[in-house]
This record gives sequence, structure tokens and C-alpha cells, in this order.
Amino acid sequence: MKERSKKGTEQTAPQQQSRTTNTNKFPRKEAAVRTHENGESAHRQHKRPDTQKRAIRKPTRRREEPPPERERPSKKETLVHIPSAGDNIRIIPLGGVEEVGKNMLLIEYGNDIIVMDAGFQFVGEEEAPGIDYVLPNTKYLEERKERVKALIITHGHLDHIGGIPYVMKKIGNPPIYTRELTTIMIKKRQEEYPHLPPLDIRVVEPGNRIKFKDIAVNFFPVTHSIPDSMGVSVETPHGNVVITGDLKLDHEDGVASEHEQKTWGELGKQKNLLFIADSTNAEQPGFSITEKRIHANIEKIIKDAQGRLIIGTFASQFERMIKIIGMCEKYGKKVIPEGRSIKTNIEVAQKAGLLKVKPDTMIPVTEIDNYPPDRIVVIATGAQGEEFAALMRISTGKHKFIKLNARDTVILSSSIIPGNEISVQKLKDNLYRHGAKIIHYRTSEVHSTGHGNQEELAWFNKQVGAKFFMPAYGYHSMLRVHAEVAERSGIPRENIIIPDNGMIIELTDKGEKMIILKEKAPSNIIMVDGFSVGDVQEVVIRDRQMLAQDGIFVVIAIVDTRTGKVRKSPDIISRGFVYLRESQDLLRQARYITKKTIEDITAGMNPIEFDFIKGQISDSLSNFLLQQTAKRPIVLPVLIGV
Repeated sequence: MKERSKKGTEQTAPQQQSRTTNTNKFPRKEAAVRTHENGESAHRQHKRPDTQKRAIRKPTRRREEPPPERERPSKKETLVHIPSAGDNIRIIPLGGVEEVGKNMLLIEYGNDIIVMDAGFQFVGEEEAPGIDYVLPNTKYLEERKERVKALIITHGHLDHIGGIPYVMKKIGNPPIYTRELTTIMIKKRQEEYPHLPPLDIRVVEPGNRIKFKDIAVNFFPVTHSIPDSMGVSVETPHGNVVITGDLKLDHEDGVASEHEQKTWGELGKQKNLLFIADSTNAEQPGFSITEKRIHANIEKIIKDAQGRLIIGTFASQFERMIKIIGMCEKYGKKVIPEGRSIKTNIEVAQKAGLLKVKPDTMIPVTEIDNYPPDRIVVIATGAQGEEFAALMRISTGKHKFIKLNARDTVILSSSIIPGNEISVQKLKDNLYRHGAKIIHYRTSEVHSTGHGNQEELAWFNKQVGAKFFMPAYGYHSMLRVHAEVAERSGIPRENIIIPDNGMIIELTDKGEKMIILKEKAPSNIIMVDGFSVGDVQEVVIRDRQMLAQDGIFVVIAIVDTRTGKVRKSPDIISRGFVYLRESQDLLRQARYITKKTIEDITAGMNPIEFDFIKGQISDSLSNFLLQQTAKRPIVLPVLIGV
């Protein structure tokens, strides 16, 4: 891609004052995953409520205490006192380690705090039903927001920009520094939140330098699957902290390109204390396949296609999408973008000046039958088997305009995201049933990662030559393997830390030592649930999981408040539990248990305590249904007093 650059430009920012020192000792890097001092771990475990049966008690007088509530965590988190960093350089990953997604990391020195990225992470429906996505916990920044000088965004993928609408106000609305394409993408996303104030976004380019009171930030270009990706070098009086963002090496048969050698050669001349690098592909040996090779393979397929060609890819693969459109123009093909995110990102690429197309190259899907099949190329979303995406609708025959046939070719130009294996397999099966030719990354080189493999990571480590190393952006296993790669690259084992979210790492003694504080920054996840943003209570998630697994069982009874007797037989409504027409005996017994429980308890009770009775009905029916069906639906008693 064409690289824009303005070297040597420096800007200054407002300045404030510094603080006192800390003398904690450095533990072994193999130390176990820590928890907050208040006992809350970084990832909560969802547990079902205790199923032990409570004895049915028959009170003889009115209870003075309220009925017991289900235990739930306190809404207000107990805060741990975190000492000042003083003259130490402090680094805290708030997200993006122990996981892939919701990337956020901060660098703190003196009176300045610089935040790197603000992403979100999608969660599985089974893990957290109804949750749209999760965000990093920004409590540490919220308590120090007057010192947050900048939010730096390394590139435009959602795991780096998705949290911006939710966190900016909380952390004091600092200026955002990023490159041109990322700026356009952030603004495009911000249009979905018209109630929020405008963002202060400042476009930077490689070679720019931003000076704050106690630190300065330099920007350098990196190679990734989206243009305008960048890393940063944070200058302090003791040395630099280099953070890569997501990256891979632009190479040819393992030899770094000229521009990579120049960028990283210049970076290696600095006094680099700590190198923080992308670990997403650390478990993959050797070098990654180059995008150049992928483009050549796809171009041959486009050139030789005898029928329609449908390419499923990530909408975030800007460079590949731009190259495919250019190839189509070269061979006189018409391009049909299908899928909201594909259309949006084509618009963004055009606005950023990265994509220039002839007026008649792209056509709407409604015109697909107006051209010979061998002149049609569809670029579609849905290569991960998403239920309502364009490619899935095409594969199931539900697309209004595109009907597959045996002359069509489908390229799945993406790898499988962990967790999507079943949906992608269903997608492939559906496509094959139409007789179409299917090409995917396991049969041909039609997809390359945006993250460096082991040999590339080793190359970066050697070029930077930092004293200390911290892997980031990946699951713990990825970080662990990356640490081993760094050790083989020459960094002593005692100079490597494998972080957890919320871990507080400090470079002490003017950069001579690296330590981990015993304290941790809050790191429990923040959930986005529709319009609700916050620490969704465990009981809510647990109830949703139970509803999804075992359904709901509602029993409605009318109770005579004078006699305590049940009028008529209780009504039962069930959803997602059992098929009522085939479970009449079960329902009859459930009605009997409900009636007996009510009348046994209300005998001698005056006045009738409906809340207490509901609890006893719930327990009795839960245990009965568990014994009969091995399921535990949510039991919801409804009592009507007359």
C-alpha cells in the first residue's frame, strides 16, 4: 500500500507535576494468576444456585424479617489502594492479555498517562447470553482521568476502537491520536452514537512526535491487514517503551523488505527499555504467508473464472478488498459488494483515498443478471458462517438475487476464528450442496494472517534490542510461547514478564529493574447489554444461562386469603422445558405439589405471606422436576389472592 509520511513533526501538550516512589520486589515471571485483594478474580465463574432442598417450615406467626434474597456481588467494587509510581515507569494492561480482544494498555510516568487502544470483545451466546460485547475495566483511569493525556489508537479494527464510545467520557475525553484511515473509521462508528459529544481526534503520521510534560510519543508504521497501522515508542528520561500494536513482517522468503529494515533499524538505535509486542500468532512456526502471494493466487482465480466468483472475506481486510477490486478492473469484471460492513468499509477506503474505482466497476446486486456470469465477482461478508450474513443467505438459497449453481466458484478468503468451526462447516456443506467449486485456506493459499509468526517475532525482538520484554495481545498460551521466542532471541529469562489483565508492572531504579506490584488494577469485565453498560450481575447471566439450557416453568394459583385454600386447579405455562401435550402426568403431579404446598403452609397462617409461599413452591417444584426430568428450569410461581 502507498505509505503516507510526515517525518520530524513535533507537537506539544499541556503539562502537570510528578509523584513519589515505590519499592516492591520483583516476583518470578511464572507467578500464578493473581486476584484482587478483595477476592475478585479477573474472570468470574458462573455457578448455578445451590440445589440442596430446604425443609418446608410452617410459621405460626408473621415473620418479622424479610424473605432471604439470592446472594449477589456488591454493585460497588471494593477499591484497592495502589501506591504512586513516583519515578518508576508504570505499565498496566487493562485488556488484551489472557484473551484476544478488548485491547487497552496504559503507560504512566510522572504526571502523564498515555492509553493505548480502546477495543471491545465479542462473547459467545453460551458464555454470556444476551451480552453484545465486553469492554476493558477503566476504573484505574477514571480515578486519574485528569492525568490521562492521550488515547492512541494503533489501527482501525474493532478490538482496538470498538470501546471508544463507551469509555471516552469515563476517562476524561482525552484527545485521540491516530492515522487518517483509523480517524475516518472512528468517526463512522461514532455516527451510531449521536448523543455523544464530538471527539477530539488529531491525525498523526510516522515520524511525528508528541511531547507531553514528562514523556513524549513517537509513531512508526507497521504492516498489518489494514492500512495506516502503527506502533509507538514512548520516551521517558530513563529510556523508551516500544509497543507494536498488531503487526506482521513484510518479507520475501524470510527476508525483510527494505522499508521494514529502515523502520526497525532506526528504532533499534534508541535506548529501548521495554518491548511490548503482538503475540496472536506466536504459536505458529516459521514465517507467515505474504499478502503478495495471496494476491497473486486470487488474481489467477479471478482471471480464469468461467462462471460467477463469490469471495467471502473479513470486511476489515482492507488491503485485500482493495486489491481484489483493482484486479476486477484489470480483467473487465463487475464487482458486487454484499453485506453492510463490506459496503461501509469500501466507502471508508474511498474517503481515505486508498481506493479509486471507475464509475462502472461496482454495480448493485439487482443487476447481477445483466452481465455474463464470467464477468461477475461478488465480495461478501459471512465467511465465518454468521447466520444472517450475505454468504450464509447465499448458501441456504435465501438470498433474493444470488442463486448458486455448479458453474460458480466460492473463495473463503479467511481463516476460522476459534469457536466458529461448526458454523463454518455448515456454511461449506451448504455451498457444496449447490455443486459450486469451493476454495478455502486449507486447500489453497487464499488467506494470510495479519499477525507475525515465530520467526517474524524473533526478528522484531532482535531489531528493537530492548532490555526487557512483555508479550501482549493474546491468550496466556500465546504469551507464554512468545516469551520463549524472546528468550531464544537473546532476552534473559529474568527480564521477561508474562502479564495478566490488571497486573501493574514497573520499571524501577531508572530502568534497571522490572517488577510486578502485589496490587492489581480493577480488571473484571464490563458488559454491554443493549442500552445497559456495566458490571452485569452474575445472577442475571446465570438466569439467562438457565433459561437457555432448561427453560422456564410458570405455575399460577388462585388462593382464598380467608381460608388459604386453592381455588381451581393451578395453571401451568412452560417454555423451553418440556412439550406440554406429551407431559400431562408430569403436569398433574406438579399441580398437586403446588396445591398441597400452599394449603399445608397457609393452615394457621394469618395473614398469608405470599413471598414465603412462593419460595417454598419454587423449591418443591424445582426438586420434583429435577428428579423427573434431570432438568432444572427457572420455576416462577404466581399467586393471586382473592
